[in-house]
Amino acid sequence: MRSIAVINQKGGVGKTTTTAHLAAGLGLAGKRVLAIDLDPQAHLTVNFGAEPSGDGGGVYAVMTEGAAIAEQMTAVRSNVWLLPSHVDLAGAECELVSVVGREAILREAMAAVADRFDYVLIDCPPSLGILTVNALAAVGEVIIPLQPHFFALQGLGMLLNETIRLVGKRINPALRVTGIVVTMHEGGTRLASEVVADVKSFFGSNAEADCPWSDARVFDTVIRRNIKLAEAPGHGQTVFEYAPRSNGADDYRGLTGELLALHGAPDVARVDEPRIEDVVHPVGTADRAVEVAVNVVAAGRAVEAPPNVAAAVRAVDVVPDKRRAGSAKRAARSAKRAAPGGSASDAGRVPAVGTIKIAPPDAVDATAAPVDTPTDMAHIA
Repeated sequence: MRSIAVINQKGGVGKTTTTAHLAAGLGLAGKRVLAIDLDPQAHLTVNFGAEPSGDGGGVYAVMTEGAAIAEQMTAVRSNVWLLPSHVDLAGAECELVSVVGREAILREAMAAVADRFDYVLIDCPPSLGILTVNALAAVGEVIIPLQPHFFALQGLGMLLNETIRLVGKRINPALRVTGIVVTMHEGGTRLASEVVADVKSFFGSNAEADCPWSDARVFDTVIRRNIKLAEAPGHGQTVFEYAPRSNGADDYRGLTGELLALHGAPDVARVDEPRIEDVVHPVGTADRAVEVAVNVVAAGRAVEAPPNVAAAVRAVDVVPDKRRAGSAKRAARSAKRAAPGGSASDAGRVPAVGTIKIAPPDAVDATAAPVDTPTDMAHIA
C-alpha cells in the first residue's frame, strides 16, 4: 500500500483539489483508494458529494474514540472510499493534548486496512498541528502542491526544514517527499517560470543530501489555472465528471499517470476513460446522477452503463454531429418528463452523443451504490 500525505501549511494552493483528483484518477485506473479528509473544513468530503456529518463519526471518531476506519468510511466512487471529516475535528487538537502517543493514532488505525487498499491519500489541514503530524507519521510519502508565488515558495522552505525534517528524524524515519505539484500555473507569466526554475534548482542541489527530500522531483505535469476545477466541487463532482475535456481534467489525468509510472504501474492508458459507474454518485439525488451521466455522454465518450444506472438513463436519437453535443443536456431536461420506454437491459453501450431519456425519480433507487462498488470492506481482497 502506498500512503501519501498531500500537505502545505499555506491555504488555497490546491491541496484538496489535488487529493480529490488523484484519488478519482487512481480509482479510474483500477486502483483501490482510501481518501482521508483530515481537514476540519471538510472540503474533500464536500468535493466527493458527501455531506459532513456532525454525529461525531468519520475521521473524528477514529482520532478521538479509537473507531476503526473500516466502520467509518464510505464508498464515494468506483474503487474510491472516503473517511469523511467535519468541523468537530477542530476540537481534536485540544482533546488529544494529554493523550500519550497521540502522534501515532492515525498510523495505527491505517495499519488495520493496509492490505485492503493500493493507495491511501490524506488531505491535510493548512496548519502544522497534531492532525498534520499524525498524517506525516502515518504515511511513507509526501506530495506538496505549490502555487508559483513568492510566499508559497517561502512557505515551502519552512515546511521542509521545520516540519518534514523534524517528523522524519523523531517519528517517521521512512518519510520521503515524492514531489512538488505546481498548481494554478499561468504559463504566460515570468514569475511562474522563475519560481518553478528555483524549485527545480533547489531539489537538484539536494539530490545527494541526507534528507527526506533528496529524491524529490517537480512533476512534469503542471496544473493550469482552470475555472472548471473551481466549479466542480459546487456540484459534488470531480472535474473528470463535471468537465472531462477541460484543461483541469487533462492536467490531473497527466499527474495521475505520472504518479502511477513513478510507482511502476505498467498501464495507465485508461486513466482518461471514465465509465458511468465510475462517476455516478453512490449517494445523492436521481437528478445529480443524471447530470453526471449527461456530462460524460456530452463529452463525446462511449461509456458502459451498469444496471442501476441504465435503469435511470437511456440514450436514443443519436446526434451524429459532435458540435451539437452541448445540446444533450438541454435535451435531457425536456426528456425528463417523458416515459423512459424500453427496458434497462437494452441500454447496453451509451452512444457518445445523444438525447438522454430519464426515468421518473420514483423509478430509480438514488441511494443504491454502483454495482461494482461494494459499500463494506468484506468485498475487498
